[in-house]
Amino acid sequence: MVDPTSVSFKRDLSEWRIALVAWRLLVLQAADPVVAAGMQEHSTYRAHPWRRIEHTLGSGRRLFYQDAEALRREVARLNRAHKRIRGEMPDGRAYDARDAATRVWVLLTLFECVVAMRRLGGDGYDADQLELVYAEFREAIAAFELPAEELPKTAADLPGYFARYTAEKLEFNEATRYLLDDILHEAPRPRRLWFLGDAGWRVTRSLVARVIRELTVADLPPAVRERFGLVRTRRGALLSVLLHRGAGIVVPRLPERMRYRAPEEQAPPRRLRPQRRDTRGSRVDRFFREVLDQTGDGVITVHDLRAMAHNVCWQLELDEAAEARVYAAFDGWWEQLRVAMDTDGNGEVSREEFVAGTLAGCDRGDAYLELGLLPALRAVFTAADTDGSGFLEFDEYRAVFGGPRVHPAELSHGFRQLDTDGDGRITVEEFVGGFTEFFTARADSTSGAQLLGRP
Repeated sequence: MVDPTSVSFKRDLSEWRIALVAWRLLVLQAADPVVAAGMQEHSTYRAHPWRRIEHTLGSGRRLFYQDAEALRREVARLNRAHKRIRGEMPDGRAYDARDAATRVWVLLTLFECVVAMRRLGGDGYDADQLELVYAEFREAIAAFELPAEELPKTAADLPGYFARYTAEKLEFNEATRYLLDDILHEAPRPRRLWFLGDAGWRVTRSLVARVIRELTVADLPPAVRERFGLVRTRRGALLSVLLHRGAGIVVPRLPERMRYRAPEEQAPPRRLRPQRRDTRGSRVDRFFREVLDQTGDGVITVHDLRAMAHNVCWQLELDEAAEARVYAAFDGWWEQLRVAMDTDGNGEVSREEFVAGTLAGCDRGDAYLELGLLPALRAVFTAADTDGSGFLEFDEYRAVFGGPRVHPAELSHGFRQLDTDGDGRITVEEFVGGFTEFFTARADSTSGAQLLGRP
């Protein structure tokens, strides 16, 4: 008889070792054609790969660590987000993120990666322990109300499920290929590695890309490697043994505060560069790259604006009506951009078109921003003002603009730029006025021009 307290899926999911299989998790999920199609059209993973991992693992922690009410809210948030992720694949097949088989696959890959983490680390579950952690896992995901026939009943049924799903559904598609071969060669520098600078990050990124690819391919299930035509090299196998076994020896011996991931982590502030005069164009360009181009493909489409709306709604626990108002405002903003800037009618706005169009529009007067951006900002303000006071307190501001990769100093700086009267709260006029200054002020010394941090 196995002691139920001897193993815990929730506890293992929070170990730092999970980072070693995080990329493996993304690759397995993206190999599902429905997930891949959603990622291509709706996800921000190209421009924000680190945020994509944070959202995946963060959602996992919320699903398995919170009380029943918090679990219900997280499932409701996921359901609202996924109902908007649908469309048509390149081959004409329709896809919908609410597809039950796909949702089961995504959830089970999270479970399977924790099992793999333990196995590769040399402290794998035995058969009885595996049944216990699978029962714990199933209890948590019961809130999704998934069809019983889609979910394996016991841990002993899992190998058969993964073999069938791999053979019948998985594809080495563009999203999977990009995750393995390209994205890490293009990934932006994580904020916590600010000290490397751009040149240092380019060198580091190249090394990290090779290591993660070798490790991920080596760690993928053999059936997946065979289906995708991937080869587990000797170097990859050795790397896998060294990293996993080393972590399996070291991490479980650490104090709990060091062994497990904390709910929130903060990164050091970015270095500040000398101010430049008359940088309105560079600010607009920066806004396009860092804020608007959510999918990281160098153009903006309706999907980028909807991804921004999704990210706002993700941070806040809005009801369906409130989410709908946010999405409607961002759809209106996109329509304004499309009409004003999409000169060839292909449904895309390039960086050059956005910068030139925005500067020209602002030169005609502040009314230009009222056609799209400012209504979207007012919708964000209303959604963030959770107590309906008509002001944003710092905690409300942080709920939208904060996060584990935003240093407290940067967050406080942005809040102060908007709080022009210094009373510790932001009115809607201050909120909208600050962003108006960002796009219209010709000098960086103007407070609103520094909302993305000093240039």
